[in-house]
Amino acid sequence: MNLNELLTDIVDTKIDVETQGLCLNAANIQTGDVFIALQGQSSHGVDYVDQAIENGCVAVLIDSQDFDCSVPSVRVDNLKQHLPMLASTYYPQAVQVEVIGITGTNGKTSVSYFISQLLNQLGVKNGLIGTLGITHSAVVSNNTTPDILTLYKTLHQYHQDGIHTAVLEVSSHGLDQDRVAGINFKQAVFTNLTQDHLDYHHSLDEYRDTKLKLFALDSLKSVVINRDNDQHTDFLAISKHATQTTYSLDEFEKINATTEGFLCQLDGFVFESPLLGRFNLSNVLAALNSVEQLGFERSSIIPLLHHLFPPAGRMHRIKNTLAWVDYAHTPDAIENAINTLQSHYPDHQIRIVFGCGGNRDQDKRAKMGKIASDLASTIVLTNDNPRSEDPQAIIDDILSGIDDSFELDITLDRQLAIETAITTLNENECLLIAGKGHESTQEFKDKTLVLSDIEIAQNAVI
Repeated sequence: MNLNELLTDIVDTKIDVETQGLCLNAANIQTGDVFIALQGQSSHGVDYVDQAIENGCVAVLIDSQDFDCSVPSVRVDNLKQHLPMLASTYYPQAVQVEVIGITGTNGKTSVSYFISQLLNQLGVKNGLIGTLGITHSAVVSNNTTPDILTLYKTLHQYHQDGIHTAVLEVSSHGLDQDRVAGINFKQAVFTNLTQDHLDYHHSLDEYRDTKLKLFALDSLKSVVINRDNDQHTDFLAISKHATQTTYSLDEFEKINATTEGFLCQLDGFVFESPLLGRFNLSNVLAALNSVEQLGFERSSIIPLLHHLFPPAGRMHRIKNTLAWVDYAHTPDAIENAINTLQSHYPDHQIRIVFGCGGNRDQDKRAKMGKIASDLASTIVLTNDNPRSEDPQAIIDDILSGIDDSFELDITLDRQLAIETAITTLNENECLLIAGKGHESTQEFKDKTLVLSDIEIAQNAVI
């Protein structure tokens, strides 16, 4: 598309440049792209124009200031507000893809994976976009919900490749920052709402109200809501324009925990689920109801449930051990993960290795410490992603929620903490390595280390 054509309804320019794409992140620029340099974007703003040019950008749109560089640049006042129009103009087929949006504090990744797996089994080609990346695409994203240009580009490519259904994790940040503006959401799924991201949203009410935005969209045909969560009535109230379906664990006629998962009975069907944790059964119900609302018979979906498998880093069992890696990084998730192991291994004690991320919600740290000390027998505190915070200060915040009489270990080196926990695990113990799940790096103030909890744990197995 020619740059003049792209900017016709936004700004008057005579710059005649053919473009191949739009990009907000200088590191992801491809030859022929237009780099959109927003003010106040530390990772991909004005300071990264030179990097964008080195990577092959052919023009720069700059926000509210004049700027000289070696490629044509165009000043666009209030550039961020024009992103939805730019995205839909450049990637017009994106809005033809029907999107299923999943939001909630916990469970977004698992539910989206389960929906995608069920659709695949039912012969529906679909794309999956979320925390673990983007399927069926070379597009790269480092966020749960990609930036708006990455999202539109991905959906546009999906449509061109014959993929007309996408399953999208929708984070509160993505909603608040309008990353999903104009997307063709046909269904919204609510998993739960518990404390998280209060460093960003400031209060649980503000956090909830942000997630409610997804359920207020006029494009929705159906919504699927977890009635086991106290906040579900708010999501029902705002989505009355769509077909409403709720789900609850009380739908199961039988749930028997085993060391490998569950033996379940649902609507008269008896099946084994290879998933640990009642919360995962709730996630399965979310996926079942989602797919049913897309027009499939419930009786055709239930027989497929025993084939579902969890995404990487979600109650991920380390081979030949009683050790699991999980992404749990909120009070609710830590509680669920520990209770999960206790329910499947009632005669075992629970050892947990965890920390808390830096530059994130500080209020949850003491709560996570208290929950861990109330439910686990042994705690090893270690670094999560300290980022720019003092690692010991983060540990001290966690310790403020733990009784002084509780015996625990502190090993800031996460690799050493995991290796020691694995190699000293007793026969009557289960180990939970919590917080980072699938992540393959660890962020410090001045460096980023290559670090995978799964790989470390697996390599430590004797």
